[in-house]
Parts: sequence; structure tokens; C-alpha cells
Amino acid sequence: MAKRLIAEFEKQTFTQIIFPHKDTDWIDYLGDAQKCFENIINAIIRFQKCLVVCADIEDVRSRFEPNENLHFIEYKTDDTWARDCSALCVEEDGEVKLLDFTFTGWGGKFEASKDNAMTKFIYPHSITCDMILEGGGVESNGIDTILTTNECMLNKNRNHILSDDEITQKLKEYFGASKILYLNHGYLAGDDTDSHIDTLARFVDSSTIMYVKCDDESDEHYKELKLMEDELKVIAKENDYKLIALPMTDAVYFEDERIPATYANFLFVNDAVLVPTYGVAQDEEALQIFRDTFKDREIVGINCFELIKQHGSLHCVTMNFAYPNQFLDKK
Repeated sequence: MAKRLIAEFEKQTFTQIIFPHKDTDWIDYLGDAQKCFENIINAIIRFQKCLVVCADIEDVRSRFEPNENLHFIEYKTDDTWARDCSALCVEEDGEVKLLDFTFTGWGGKFEASKDNAMTKFIYPHSITCDMILEGGGVESNGIDTILTTNECMLNKNRNHILSDDEITQKLKEYFGASKILYLNHGYLAGDDTDSHIDTLARFVDSSTIMYVKCDDESDEHYKELKLMEDELKVIAKENDYKLIALPMTDAVYFEDERIPATYANFLFVNDAVLVPTYGVAQDEEALQIFRDTFKDREIVGINCFELIKQHGSLHCVTMNFAYPNQFLDKK
């Protein structure tokens, strides 16, 4: 296998996260958001190293007990969605390389110049890729397949100068993939990302996809998620995949707006899966599905209601790395 996008369920070296500061959109409830990020970081460092990107390194460092798994770097970002503005790890001929794609704030919706420059600041040897792409928009099975959505990846607010076929070819080249699987259906109310795949369907091993299923016919998501499920069943049959359904949460609102609560936005770390919860009836059902699926990993629930106030969740604020640990020795 000459080149591949390393899957998230594989061995990791560290997780990267961006800590909220006063000049981000979290300002109206900054303390609560920072506490949520602290909970996430403390959960991660139980299992592996974590690199925290900070606007004020001394302030953020003071919030944690000293821990050999905890590392900090000072850089002021526009926002905190590490999944979409961080480097992606590919393995090529046995060597891990970092790909730095252009991040435009999900098609120019938000200012993102500092976020876009972050990867080159932290990893100056990362490979610059001539394409707009967010990490939350692609799922890898670790071998030869990328799962994504038509609504995001082929949206003209990203790579408008490229045809659909050219985008598909670039994905194959950058990630060494022979198959790019597009979902044409599925969305979450309140989502700013144009239906990122990591809110809808995720590879949990090389031949299993976990996805959000809606059984409530009165829910606004029912039709689209049913059509997405039908698509996934066809993909599963053609590729000999297994499917595992996750429940759709009850409607969650903030300031009279439905916000995108999804259990598909979980996070792999070594020996564990961190699962977002939202204080709704489906939390325990979802956690049990994860326990049944990952019997060799600890399942850790983390309340992420604060995150979905800004239309993202646990996976969205983190990025997994399989880059050599020696990098962190200087941080």
C-alpha cells in the first residue's frame, strides 16, 4: 500500500485541540465552554498525549495539573474547530506525512485566515495541498476508501474551479484512495458545514460504518436520514460492509434554534472512545451501543451541550495525529 489516509481507529500518537479564548465566538459563555474543553482534554490525557493550541499559554497551562501527556503551543486562532483546520496524516511508503489543506471557514461563511495559517506555523514541514478541504468532511477506512458527502465535498462554495470529477481525482491522489464514496443525502439542522460526514456516518473499522438513524417520522430529519440509510445499505452490500445505527437525539434547542446534536461526532483515542452526550433521553442508549461495539476500549461519555451551541461537537474540536511523538518533545 503506497499511500493512504490513516484511519482514526488506528494507533495514534497525540490529539490536537484548540482552547477557546475571548476573541472567539464562545465569548458569551466562555467559562462554560472552557470547562467543557478542560473535560475533553482531561479525558484524552488518560489515554494518550494531547497538544493544546493556546492564545495565552500561561493561562491555559494553569488550568491543568502537570501531566507528561499534556503539551502546549501558543498560537492565536480565529476559532476552535481543530478538525477542520488541522493537518491530516497520510502514510506513504511507510512514512507519515502531514497534509495542509486550505480552510476557508466552510465555504467563506466565517473569517478563517488565522485558522488556515495554523498548520504551517505548528508543522512547517507539512505538505501544502492545492485544495479546499476540512478534516470533518472525509472518513477513511484506513485502506483504500474515503467516505464523504456530495453536499460538502462537491459544494461550489469550496473548490468552484474544479469539476466534480477533478475533485474526486484529487481526493484519490492526496489520500491514495481507489474509491471515493459520496452520500447524496443526510443533514442536521443547525449545521454550518454543509453536511460534514463526521456528523452523519463514520468508519469504526475497515469494513464497518456507524451512522445516525432517525425513527421519528415527525422529525424534520426523518426523510433525509432514511434516504441516507438506504444509500449506506447499497454501499454496504457492494463493499461487504457492516452497518451499526446510532439513535437520533430528541430535538435540542439553544436560543430558539435547533442545534446539531449527534452521537456520530465521537472521538477515537488509544484504548478508548470518547462519546458526546447532550443530556437527552438517548444518551444511555448511544453509550450502550458503543460499549457493545468496542468491547476492548473504554467508553467515556462527555457532556458536549456547550459545544453544539456553536454547531459542532466532540470530534469537531479535536484532530487525531499518527505523527512521530518526537515532535512533541519540543512543545
